[in-house]
Amino acid sequence: MRTLTRRRLLTTTASAASMASMAVLAAVPARAADRTSGAGADDVVDALRALPGLRVIEERPGAEPGYRFFVLGLRQPVDHDDPGAGTFEQRLTLLHTAFDRPTVLFSTGYEVPLIPRRTEPAVLLSGNQLGVEHRYFGTSRPATLDLTHLTIRQAADDHHRVVRLFRRLYPGAWISTGGSKGGMASVYHRRFHPYDVDGTVAYSAPNNVDDREDSAYVRFLEHVGTAAARDALKTAQRQMLLRRTEMVARYEAWAAAAGDTFRIIGSADKALEIAVLRVPFMFWQNRTAADATAIPGPDASTDALYAWLEKTAALPVYADSTARNFIPYWYQLGTQMGYLNVPTDHLGGLLRYPDAIEPRSFMPPDVPMHFDAEAMPDIDRWVRRRGGQLLFVNGTQDPSVAEHFRPGPRDARTLWVPGGNHHVTIEGLAPADRTEAVTALRRWATGGRRPR
Repeated sequence: MRTLTRRRLLTTTASAASMASMAVLAAVPARAADRTSGAGADDVVDALRALPGLRVIEERPGAEPGYRFFVLGLRQPVDHDDPGAGTFEQRLTLLHTAFDRPTVLFSTGYEVPLIPRRTEPAVLLSGNQLGVEHRYFGTSRPATLDLTHLTIRQAADDHHRVVRLFRRLYPGAWISTGGSKGGMASVYHRRFHPYDVDGTVAYSAPNNVDDREDSAYVRFLEHVGTAAARDALKTAQRQMLLRRTEMVARYEAWAAAAGDTFRIIGSADKALEIAVLRVPFMFWQNRTAADATAIPGPDASTDALYAWLEKTAALPVYADSTARNFIPYWYQLGTQMGYLNVPTDHLGGLLRYPDAIEPRSFMPPDVPMHFDAEAMPDIDRWVRRRGGQLLFVNGTQDPSVAEHFRPGPRDARTLWVPGGNHHVTIEGLAPADRTEAVTALRRWATGGRRPR
């Protein structure tokens, strides 16, 4: 599951290679001559300020021609079932082009990036884009951080209130989207509020239905790519743990120089072991077999091994200054969404920490976690049996989707980018699949749905 590349924005450009896809969207006209449907520039700000509970924090520069970029704050209930539980301000971003254009609801799954970049569906539809920071990430946190309200349903209800509010300004078609955890959030939103949007494009969205059964992930990692690449990764892992003392010393020296600590995970030694265990997953999530030539061999220096591990598994994220920002993420994994497992047979005799990569390792010990084993099966059943207007775009070499969503026949599909990792786009699909995806997106954006 994607944890370290949360800022990637699933962007694309209208390149020559995508002209065929763009041509399919010709029936979705853009009013280039009047991007605010007759409204003056100040009317956009006035309209936003008129929405109850919404605060216009600032307008930021850098948006593409024809767009304006706003940072917003929306007052949300901490508990949608209990008005007395208080509120928090949820951070939103808005790329506005015209009130009569389609609107893309961008679920980040984490904090919302404060940069004016459009997601791929927003590019393809020439639409507005409303980015939603996930509750308890970034600045979207209550004064008292009670993680018991960080649930799939509460976040879905956040998204529901956002759509209901902004439909007052943008009455046209709505398409939701997100990548990885953001794609999961888009699907969860649809589960509880299936008619809020007209369609959903979820990129690289994992679907860990049964957290007790992780063989799909292990099996995937034992077969992905080439045998040579897999063997090289296993050799590098063994060498790192055989040289544990030297590797940990470098890690601790880095932390001391940075003024960082390992109180959450417990020690640099445990953090290093976790990073080494996650190497195959992180490698295939972000790279391809072509990168195998850069994997350090058995004769590589310890400095080379350490540098490669830092680049591949992002060693700084296991230290407290970064790890504390991911506490909400690991809480979600440890209470509802589940996590994966990785191959370890080749590391016999070298591991010191049983269950090291379980979510509990990344949580302060005083934060209780109780796993809800029904949460993900409920989502999965809805996708299979009732989910419609759903498009899942996955990469064939992405371990995150070893367990993926399998939608039913209600105008839903899963399409695969050949050789794609975690960073896939519709643009990367084979031509026929790309046309199919864009045709579905166009139909949803023009109000056309298949019969239910």
